[in-house]
Amino acid sequence: MADGANAMLTGRRRGEPALSTGSPRRLRGDVPLAVVAAVFTLLQLIFVHPWMGLGWDETVYVSQVTTHHPAAFFSAPRARGVSLLVAPVASWSSSTELLRVYLAVLSGVGLYLALRAWKGLFPTRVLATAGAFFATLWVTLFYGPQAMPNYWVAIGALICVGCFLRSWQERSGRAALWGVVAGAALMAWMRPTDAVWVTVPLLALVLVRRRWMLLLALVGGLAAGGVEWVIEAYGWYGGLGERLSRASEIQGGLGWNIAVDDQMRSLGGRGLCRPCTGSMPHPVVTAWWIVLPFVAALGVAVAARARRTARTLVPFVCAVTAAAPYLLMIGYAAPRFLQPAYALLAIPVADGLWHLARTRRGRWRPVAAPLVALAVAGHLAVQLTVLEGTVDRNVASREDWARVADELHRLGVRPPCLVTGHESIPIGYYTGCSSGATSGNNENTTAAEIVETARRIPVAAVTGPGGGAPGYARDWTAYPITDLTVRVAPRG
Repeated sequence: MADGANAMLTGRRRGEPALSTGSPRRLRGDVPLAVVAAVFTLLQLIFVHPWMGLGWDETVYVSQVTTHHPAAFFSAPRARGVSLLVAPVASWSSSTELLRVYLAVLSGVGLYLALRAWKGLFPTRVLATAGAFFATLWVTLFYGPQAMPNYWVAIGALICVGCFLRSWQERSGRAALWGVVAGAALMAWMRPTDAVWVTVPLLALVLVRRRWMLLLALVGGLAAGGVEWVIEAYGWYGGLGERLSRASEIQGGLGWNIAVDDQMRSLGGRGLCRPCTGSMPHPVVTAWWIVLPFVAALGVAVAARARRTARTLVPFVCAVTAAAPYLLMIGYAAPRFLQPAYALLAIPVADGLWHLARTRRGRWRPVAAPLVALAVAGHLAVQLTVLEGTVDRNVASREDWARVADELHRLGVRPPCLVTGHESIPIGYYTGCSSGATSGNNENTTAAEIVETARRIPVAAVTGPGGGAPGYARDWTAYPITDLTVRVAPRG
């Protein structure tokens, strides 16, 4: 620490060879990162079946750009980044398989570019290990080929923080500054509020040290990615404050609310834990999550001892601020919310694991190295087991929506049409209908408007198990489909 921030960033381990700037050496260093990214893509295609139907949130994002389905209601917290990401495929094809393959390949490319942003800051083995750790988490494999924003916030965070550190030590000149812009813009493009939480430590650091070009790159990237969300706030929600307020309301009201236990309950493969009740998963499933911050802290301690604290401490602190709102400020949980934190923690975690396995002179520790290898193998087995169960459950639930859609078609509910009530957004998407809700987070219509619509096109009201018919549909003919009840409006 006594040598200053720049020394911490530029220092390297004793006995560690200086990184060569020659092209052949750089290309050899890229190969392990490319292999990690390629294996990540392959594992997605193997374990997350490309034919798995779209999930609830995916139908919202995809419906905004496809010509095959009406656009679903777009609530205040959402941003358009995912819709634009899938547009090259979804705008002309309704094939779920093609969309999954496209996203799997794209997520592999994104991981490779994100790891390359850290070249020169850590040895290739550390970066490859970090990438492998993040890529083999079940939540990363599960959401990589899905039309969801959190993985891409994680990739943007890695690019932004890595390029920030490279620019700080003046290692890559303008290229690093543009990397900061790109990473910040990608995060804000996907989830503007998450982008702010990730970059809070970076903004504080550049203000304290008066690094104005870095400040401009950070603010410029956030503005470029978030400008559409802000414009939309004034066009649709009555202003930025109103949109943020509505987003907070939809998320149950942001405030002091410890959700650490909720996140642990979700680790067993629950996509959304709201309300988050029930027992905790088996300790084997949650062990990695408990150990993770300690291994990351070990990585920071190792870096401090080697006088390169900042390059490890900065991603650690950014991970903490990225996770804070989801651990301390909301009353429910979803594993994907913490993906940016996992991606940033992967760097100090990988550094810590290599320290446990090898001495500073590069020799394997005879006891610790086999134990680390055994722990990593067990961790991988647990992640793939949870992933397999998660995929099976989601395939089944999405097939249920498809069955309901087939029955609605048989009953004459065909596009153009309207589906209201329980799970109207995904059922409407699978049926090819618009979706409507008279209350709740996705409220976008009224009972009177639904009745008026039923005079022109087919309308179906769906109620869940034990649910009662809405007032406007009490006289409509009821049909049991799976565990749901569907009421179809009489013609005319």
